[in-house]
Amino acid sequence: MTIMITGAAGQLGNLIIENLLAELSDGTIIAGVRNLDTATHFKDKGVVVRCADYDRPETLQDAFAGVNKLLLISSSHSDDAVRLTQHTNVIDAAKAAGVAHILYTSFAFPQAGNKGTSSVHGLTEQAILDSGMEYTILRNGLYIDFVGVLGLNEAIRSGVLATQPGDWQFNAVTRRDLARATAKVLAGSGHEHRIYELAAAQTWTFAGLAEVLTELAGKPVIHTADASVQHWIYHFLNSIDTKSTSNDLEQLMGQPVTSLKESIAPFLNLENV
Repeated sequence: MTIMITGAAGQLGNLIIENLLAELSDGTIIAGVRNLDTATHFKDKGVVVRCADYDRPETLQDAFAGVNKLLLISSSHSDDAVRLTQHTNVIDAAKAAGVAHILYTSFAFPQAGNKGTSSVHGLTEQAILDSGMEYTILRNGLYIDFVGVLGLNEAIRSGVLATQPGDWQFNAVTRRDLARATAKVLAGSGHEHRIYELAAAQTWTFAGLAEVLTELAGKPVIHTADASVQHWIYHFLNSIDTKSTSNDLEQLMGQPVTSLKESIAPFLNLENV
């Protein structure tokens, strides 16, 4: 079995390969990267490295030669039109190279948000279905990283977590959990023609977040809804489905998702609050 991960130099790609090395006892893991200089650490672990640049289709077909399973990690480009072209380049090259099974990191619950079939993820999913290759769609939930802009350290110092009013509920997950589940799928079998919603099985609220901050800081932190709080993150959160839940992630990992307490700990500086 030869498994290739594109966009492997990114945070998620690195974590997937880390987990895949623990899952795969016999097989070849290939890291596809834009710049070979960013991938020397992969070679030290026995991972094959190939240049696979989404913007340079001429690099892709050779990079995909002999690959059985290909994971397309969605592009991080800010322009969705460019992203779709990049994804299409990968899909077309994979089919031409004879890749049997393509997997894609999409976005969770597109039907309930505004990320329907006209979005870059929906269009990429359709292009994969149209390709005729075996496929698995891994719809990743909201990254827990968004809490990094909520002023958590300031909330601990002041004792108040102030957020915009609203019925906020969150199904956010860690990249590490997503990487663990993705590695299980890549190393396993029976995932063809499946679409997984990789979000938390239970939601949490800002009030619950304040309780966790209280526990971690060892002093009271209360939550308050304040209409004067303005930040772009709330517009983004309103544009996606942060409330729907799924058991897919926990079932694929074979364990519960990382707790809210453990998930937010990296975003806190408790020594200086």
